[in-house]
Amino acid sequence: MSLVKFRMQPFALSGPLGLIVLAGTLLTGCAVGQVYVPPGMTPPASWQASLPHGGQLDQINDWWGQFDDATVATLVAMSESGSPSLTIAWANIEKARATLASVRSGRLPSVNASASASRERSLGVVQTARSAGFDSSWELDLFGKLRRNEEAATARVEARTRDWHDTRVSLAAEVADVYVQWQACGLLADAYDRALASNQQTETVTTALVRAGLDAVADGALAQASVASASDTLLAQQAQCDLLVKAMVYLSGAEEGALRALLEQAPRRLAEPRGFVVTAVPAQVLRQRPDLGALEREVAATHAEIGAAQAALYPSLSLSGSVGLSATTGTPSSAWSFGPSISLPIFDGGSRQAAIANAQAAYRSAYASYQQGVRQVVKDVEQSLVRLNSATSRAQYALIAETRYRDYFLATDSNWRAGKVSLLTLEEARRSALSAEVQRISLQRDRVQYWIALYKAVGGGWTQQLAQAPAAGSPTGSGPTVGAIASDEFKLQHQALP
Repeated sequence: MSLVKFRMQPFALSGPLGLIVLAGTLLTGCAVGQVYVPPGMTPPASWQASLPHGGQLDQINDWWGQFDDATVATLVAMSESGSPSLTIAWANIEKARATLASVRSGRLPSVNASASASRERSLGVVQTARSAGFDSSWELDLFGKLRRNEEAATARVEARTRDWHDTRVSLAAEVADVYVQWQACGLLADAYDRALASNQQTETVTTALVRAGLDAVADGALAQASVASASDTLLAQQAQCDLLVKAMVYLSGAEEGALRALLEQAPRRLAEPRGFVVTAVPAQVLRQRPDLGALEREVAATHAEIGAAQAALYPSLSLSGSVGLSATTGTPSSAWSFGPSISLPIFDGGSRQAAIANAQAAYRSAYASYQQGVRQVVKDVEQSLVRLNSATSRAQYALIAETRYRDYFLATDSNWRAGKVSLLTLEEARRSALSAEVQRISLQRDRVQYWIALYKAVGGGWTQQLAQAPAAGSPTGSGPTVGAIASDEFKLQHQALP
């Protein structure tokens, strides 16, 4: 790249006249590029799936604390206190803020000082040389390149802040989801344990009948096979419960023994979330998604970078000066210089135009990602609503089926003991009753999981008003810090990295 530089003489802009000209230049400078307009959203006029009914809660901030089981909130707090993913998201905010501070410093004058001293002897004469001086430079942002870069850096700070909120919402949803799965796993294990006990009783009676010659040997084999099958199912279910505990250890960072002690105190039932009202206006939900907010801020950042790349096509003006003092064995001297310099881009082989094309491509990519994000939000909410309403509607039928199959099994068991039905008929009735109970527990688990998914789909309580970046003076040293972001609803206690 070749540049033609013109160095103006100091007297050209000296004195009051120079200040007037300089002030006029700064005032007439303007930022190159278009004014950023946030991308428009094209959500449907209303949700197509049925909205949940009976909800009493309009605000869903800290929704994990609104279960009827305090263990959910405890586990979420434990996971937040030492979450590597939240620490990474927090570090990304700090990196973005550091980048913003660096960009802002480019709009201010820079001043450097230097000093030196030396002593030498030549031809028997000892001489001492001393020098000191200051030099400064200041790039005048005539066409807004520095301003556009600052806009981009500011937008990325806001994007990383939204990423932090999205990480927190996702973490809370994952913790609550795994806990609900563990609770349901325990209920299923209890059901399989009762089924095993029932099979063992049947096997004991059948074995006695076979030995007495009152029952066929085949019935004894069937009873033994049923016990073995029930034992296998129970062991597999217990292993699944242990795997879910391992998952909670991973998410919470807690010691497994302490976590199991906490889980032992948890209610032996599925946690039930409070309902909430989903707005009928999709556009309102779109504004509550932190991941979508992050995508929009990236669009703003890339838009500003187009202006910065375009501003590089224009001349740049900088103001520089220096003052120096020197003395050699008692002979002091001084020197100073001051004046502007202008740099005009003449030929660079197309690198500046390529930078503009690259910035424009990045903007189109960010814009398309935002549009895709809007579609993803609508899909997430619609699917969560369908699944939730389906599970809620099916639950009543699952309960009826469980009750009737249990009655049928008890009646069949009485008939079998009276010799009125075969063992095969009894085992079929037992499997039907067990299957109905498993289906009812699974539907209850699914319903709670779909509520959690809906909480996350509508943003988990995050709003644009609660998404301001941490204050510049937030502590970042070692020891506990509070990562509060504009609301007590979003407090994070974590250890800052040393």
